[in-house]
Amino acid sequence: MNQEVIKRRMRTDERQSEIIRVAVDLAAEKGVDGVTTQDMADAMQVTQGTIFKHFATKDDIWVGAMQWIRDQLMSVLEKAASQATDPLDAIERMFFAHIAFIARHPAIPRVLFSDLLHRKNSKLRELVQTIISGYENKIANLLEAAKQQGMVSPELDSQSAAVLYIGMIQGLVMQVSIFGGKRTLLDEAKKTFPIYLHGIATRNNL
Repeated sequence: MNQEVIKRRMRTDERQSEIIRVAVDLAAEKGVDGVTTQDMADAMQVTQGTIFKHFATKDDIWVGAMQWIRDQLMSVLEKAASQATDPLDAIERMFFAHIAFIARHPAIPRVLFSDLLHRKNSKLRELVQTIISGYENKIANLLEAAKQQGMVSPELDSQSAAVLYIGMIQGLVMQVSIFGGKRTLLDEAKKTFPIYLHGIATRNNL
């Protein structure tokens, strides 16, 4: 592969990444259904033709956005877990890393849980399902490890506890969105996680 082809491919990848980032940022302001390719082009100061040179359809942009969210979030979670001293510490670190990630990218919940995208595009729906299922399995595996170490009740349903963990984050995001500036995601997370931990940990690990 010659240098010109490599450079062209790098420019294409960079432009695609830029389009995805702009789409996600705009979704924070307008919601997924309110963002048009013209909005993206205007924000980037390019023509719509430039957008469609890199993505055949708007749905392809949202698929790219989902993949970007997955890759970025998994990287953040893996880094947080790698610094943990035990399985419950890993779960706590992942929880607050996820909260911080959403705080930095407030449009992400809108993109992940957009009813419009899910209804229109089965590929997007399946991708979101894969992201959530993979995340749940990570938490469930950590809970199983904690169970082996006597840190949580041996009767704990690890899969259901993992579902509750994901639902807790979704619920906090929704509440903060409803209450606007009256509540912050991090403050609410700090109040909520100890309750979750109290519910799953053995007395010796509280």
